[in-house]
Amino acid sequence: MEKNPYEIFQKECPDLADSFNKLVDAQRSLEGLDPKTKQLLNIAIQTANSNPMGVKLHAQMARQNGATREEVKGAVVMNLHLSGLSTVLSCLPAALDGYELEI
Repeated sequence: MEKNPYEIFQKECPDLADSFNKLVDAQRSLEGLDPKTKQLLNIAIQTANSNPMGVKLHAQMARQNGATREEVKGAVVMNLHLSGLSTVLSCLPAALDGYELEI
């Protein structure tokens, strides 16, 4: 079984991980966007950064917050003209895998 990099980060760098988690909590509490939209934006940003692991994680959370499969897919493919085909091709399978995972 593949090790979860985030769990390794939390174990190996607990103080830094705690500070990071507080930052994430502060971002989540910002008003103006609903949780589903925030997750779809995160998918688009993670795709633009060529981070399939991040895409997969946020696809799970997007589904948990009511996003449809089409919305998750759309958040990835909207990067086609910005980040290129190779980025979309590397992230789309991760998004669909993440969406299908049960949390």
